[in-house]
Amino acid sequence: MTDIVYDIPTITETKSRHILAVLVDNEFGVLARVIGLFSGRGYNIESLTVAEVEHQQKLSRITIVTSGTEMVIEQIKRLLEKMVPVHRVHDLTVESPHVERELALIKVKGLGEQRVESLRIADIFRARVVDSTTQSFVFELTGTSEKIDAFIALMQPLGLIEICRTGVAAVARGAEAFG
Repeated sequence: MTDIVYDIPTITETKSRHILAVLVDNEFGVLARVIGLFSGRGYNIESLTVAEVEHQQKLSRITIVTSGTEMVIEQIKRLLEKMVPVHRVHDLTVESPHVERELALIKVKGLGEQRVESLRIADIFRARVVDSTTQSFVFELTGTSEKIDAFIALMQPLGLIEICRTGVAAVARGAEAFG
């Protein structure tokens, strides 16, 4: 008698980062409902930006950065699409090439040699000095989240004081419009 061996594939889904662009009615409570969808199911939002994009039609765009398995991301998209004030949901990470940027304001001590080193690093990263005192600098930096993380890491030993980040804004490349 021979043993039958079945080759059962194992599901080893890894978490990956996704950027979701959500077009919604610009009305009271919509953002709270979208956030509630995430918190009610224990999903994390890594970055969230929202602004009105069409004044005449009263539409806003919510850009959400989240991580999850493919199954979780698909569930999030289906749940968002079922919400009444939601017009469209796009996963920019998988649907098309996209451009993403984040803005950060980073305050760093600026004394002695560290002042010169801060300015040198800022020049390499193309960060702009938007405020300067005899004690500190405020740098404005735009780029990918990874670029901003790298700049912050280099400023840490030089006397990082404060960080303010906008969150990711992203748009699909090409001629097609989102809405």
